[in-house]
Order: sequence, then C-alpha cells, then structure tokens
Amino acid sequence: MVGAGNDFLVIQANTKLDYQKLALNACHRTNGIGADGILILDKSKTADYRMRIINADGSEAEMCGNGARCLAAYIAHHKKPAKKLFSIETLAGLILGEAKGEIARVRLSDPTDYQPNISINLNDKNLHVHYIDTGVPHTIVYVHGLADIAVNPIGALIRHHKAFKPRGTNVNFVEQMTENCVAVRTYERGVEGETRACGTGSVAAAIVSYLQANPETLQRDQKKASMNVLTQSRETLSVSFDIVTQKITNVWLKGSAKFIAQGEYFY
Repeated sequence: MVGAGNDFLVIQANTKLDYQKLALNACHRTNGIGADGILILDKSKTADYRMRIINADGSEAEMCGNGARCLAAYIAHHKKPAKKLFSIETLAGLILGEAKGEIARVRLSDPTDYQPNISINLNDKNLHVHYIDTGVPHTIVYVHGLADIAVNPIGALIRHHKAFKPRGTNVNFVEQMTENCVAVRTYERGVEGETRACGTGSVAAAIVSYLQANPETLQRDQKKASMNVLTQSRETLSVSFDIVTQKITNVWLKGSAKFIAQGEYFY
C-alpha cells in the first residue's frame, strides 16, 4: 500500500516470523519487494486492532501516521468492521481510524514535548530548530528554497545530534507556501534517508507552523485549527487539531491510502 508517498507491506501477525529479518529482506528495493516499512495487523486486548510498524532497517517504530492511515483503509476493506470509527493500539498509544475507499484519516495520540527555538551547533554553525513528539520525535527546520536542500546529509547530522539522544529524531525541512499550507521534505529515522512523505512529520510541521504563526494561540482555546501539508510526492495531507487549556489534542491526519498490489513473497 502507499499513503501519500510512503509505501508499506501489510501483513497479518505471524508468530513464526522474525519481523526484523523480514523487514531487512522484504523492504530492500532491489532484492526484495521494496518499502519504507512493514505494517503488521494484530489482535489487541485494549482496542479493536493492534498495529506494529517495522522500519526498513528492522527497527520498530512507535507510530507512523501514513502507515496508520493505510492500515485503517486495509481494515475497512478486508475486515468490514461494524464501527465506522475503530480503535487501533500502537506503541504511541491508542489511535482512531476510518476509511472510505482510498481516503483514510486517523486521530493520533496527543503531541507532547513541544520545544520551540532550540539552538543546536551543526558544523560550527548555530541552527535554530523546533521539536515536538507526535507519536515519534520530530525536529522542524524552516528553510527557503526547499527543492535545493541537501536533505540526506543535513538530515543525518541532525537525526544523530547529541541534543536528541538517545532516541534520535526525524528531521523535517519546512517551507511556508501560503498562510494555511506548508511544503515538507522529511529525513526519516529508521529508513535513514528521505521518504516521499511522512504522516507524523506532516502533523509536526503543521502544528509547529500554526503555533509559530499564531503564538498567542496556546493561551486560548481553539477548535479545528488546520493546515495543509504538501509532501515530496506532491500529494497534500490535511491536518486538523484543537487547543484546549494550552494542550494540543484531537489531532486528525487525512489523505490517500492506496492499494497497489497483493500476492506472495518468497521468504
């Protein structure tokens, strides 16, 4: 499946599989099928379904926004759930999902640890960035001329920077397009390179951009704040959220979630 540019292999849980080895082999873009990661649909004791995300490098991610949307579309299509809105257990907490055809949206866990205007030293230069955890850690770097940014080398330096240890961080290079739209290119932790889209990164970019443009917003409640995010795949994701008592909550991510192929993989 592909969600706004992020591609995934979707499988049912299988205790006989070594998921790390499977991801390293199956996600390889020459000797495998090729994907940013594997989504595993499992049973849950606390929700309607459980999602596990194994990155292409074999590591397990706490959350994946576009992956969650793909899994929501997969569940809606293959499981025919009785509920229009169903719950999915993740390592980042409980999320909600719904899908109609190849459009899916998910309500993510509430973002935490918002840190605006962090100064880090990069190759003897001070760089001001912003940090927020939208289920996984994200750093926002505002730039001009997004198309010309060397995402992989700069992203790798920030991803491993001592300021973000021990977890590391995903890195989003963001350019303001209009008042309610930003363009984003993302270096993803776990893929260890640029991907064509990142759901949690798009959410991070949308929220931070809104708060930077409206700094007084955290001091008053607001419902249905929104921002569109243009990804590297040229697809646009829609992000909406509420601000209640200085906390960001009710975060929704909406966009395409397409079925590309199904079949057998010889492992």
